[in-house]
Amino acid sequence: MDSYRHNKIILAFLERKTMDVMRTLFMTIIMISITSAVFANDSAALRKLFAEERQGLYKENPATNPNRKGPVRQMGKVRPADYERRAKHAAKFIEKLRTINRSELSAEDKINYDLFLHIKKDQQLDYKLQTYRIPFYSDSGFHSYLPRMWRNTRFASRIDYEAYLDRIADIERYFNDHIANMRMGIKDGFTMPRVVLDGLLPTFSSPIKNDPTKSEFYGPFHKMVEDMSEKDKNELRAMAKDVIVKKVMAAYKKLAAFMKDEYYPAARTDLGAYKLPNGKEYYQSMVNYYTTLDISPEEIHETGKREVARIRAEMEEIIRNVKFKGSFTDFLEFLRTDPQFYAKSEKELLMHACYIAKKADGRLPRLFKHMPRQPYGVEAVPASIAPNYTTGRYVGAPLNAPRGGYYWVNTHALDKRPLYNLPALTLHEAVPGHHFQIALSKEMKNVPEFRKGYYPHAYGEGWGLYSEKLGIELDIYETPYEHFGRLSYEMWRACRLVIDTGIHAKGWSREKAIAMLEENSALSTHNIRTEVDRYISWPGQALSYKMGELKILELRKRATEKLGKKFDLREFHAKILMAGGLPLTLLERQVDEWIASYQ
Repeated sequence: MDSYRHNKIILAFLERKTMDVMRTLFMTIIMISITSAVFANDSAALRKLFAEERQGLYKENPATNPNRKGPVRQMGKVRPADYERRAKHAAKFIEKLRTINRSELSAEDKINYDLFLHIKKDQQLDYKLQTYRIPFYSDSGFHSYLPRMWRNTRFASRIDYEAYLDRIADIERYFNDHIANMRMGIKDGFTMPRVVLDGLLPTFSSPIKNDPTKSEFYGPFHKMVEDMSEKDKNELRAMAKDVIVKKVMAAYKKLAAFMKDEYYPAARTDLGAYKLPNGKEYYQSMVNYYTTLDISPEEIHETGKREVARIRAEMEEIIRNVKFKGSFTDFLEFLRTDPQFYAKSEKELLMHACYIAKKADGRLPRLFKHMPRQPYGVEAVPASIAPNYTTGRYVGAPLNAPRGGYYWVNTHALDKRPLYNLPALTLHEAVPGHHFQIALSKEMKNVPEFRKGYYPHAYGEGWGLYSEKLGIELDIYETPYEHFGRLSYEMWRACRLVIDTGIHAKGWSREKAIAMLEENSALSTHNIRTEVDRYISWPGQALSYKMGELKILELRKRATEKLGKKFDLREFHAKILMAGGLPLTLLERQVDEWIASYQ
């Protein structure tokens, strides 16, 4: 064969191969374009759905709109028809969500899809169970946050003050609607147990003041915007006094009388949720809601007993190490009564809390890559609610509020606030606990608005309890007694698993629940009684702490074992925190996918 013919054959072959490659490339481009178009369409439909849902929410509750142009002038809408309307909206959004092909979404949009579906199902559950018939717990409720509402409001002009007055004037309508809901509860046998009300009733009347200027509602009028004229200031102060006396105080007096004269006598005397109408279904729903797991009360009860035994053994070891002469009960009595463990003034207690918080602040980079920008402060629980309030709590703030977050420390009854518990409490409520976690979630970028600040209880409280254990790695605990205090707090949460399921599924008495905590933790008797009443009043919520912590620890152990030397604790914490609040099932999926990305 001559060279010319040979070359021609080769060229023809190459042309055919080139055409085949070009055809394959062209078809690949076409398929990618089609897939991208489908992906874009599903993603766009999802974003459109989220935007539609937000607009409905902002119309329903303007206070939730971070970009609102005007101030809020009304309280929330709480009639049964309002809950029904919101439940129907949730059903409509679920129906629309089902039309979107989840499998064609990006990894991030799959999280958005799943979380949105979870939230809407919870909203439907809220209406189904009609939980609005008991709109309060043992330490807080619809009535207790209102006196401090102004602290989250930015006052810049007369319009802002007038809007605030319109809003607190609406408390009269707001309370009347709640009273109507509670009357439904009385009729249905769905009430708060009477034993909880014994300590709670004073909170309904504590905001009442004869002098309106002494009321917390008058707070924004003590020091007003400086560039406002004296004429405007005087007019607004006169208007405030009038609204507080005629509307706000009148509303509180009516509510307090209703609670004392009508609700309390009709309140049920049994404790367990299982005694309520459809009680077993109700409690199982609460278990699923607060743990975000498909798990039974019996499984949780047994898990709690195992954890109690494990923690008790660690506590006993500390008692041996400090060479204490006496029994476990004797050691608890020593901790509860020895003056060395208690602050002598409210300021001293707060100073200890501040010291621990700042010590933790400086050590966070050991374990974390990302820090929140929003600051936080430390202050006492307001005196009006402190007697029946929990030991401490985190009180967040919107990013545009005129204050940061706050770590509240209960300074009531100082002889019941041991210093050895304070490190664990501070790590839980401030950093790296709730302030750290919640502030980061509010600062998330390029996510739908509904994800910012979202707080599933098991995720949030599980992280808070996990943060107490991180204090070991941060070298926060300085004495054996502080280590015992941490274990006592962990024991407290483990006992919750046993007590909550014991009361609400197994018929436990209040006395049996109190005895379990007295015998196994160093909590003061006052705190123990307050806590047990909280569990009685809030079925299922107390389960979220330990169940959430156990899941995070399980995921950390899994990642450590599978990744070996590749495991980076700071990266693990970023994976837990930087997607914001997630149900535990979704959190587990995220961590598993992160682990797989390394393998």
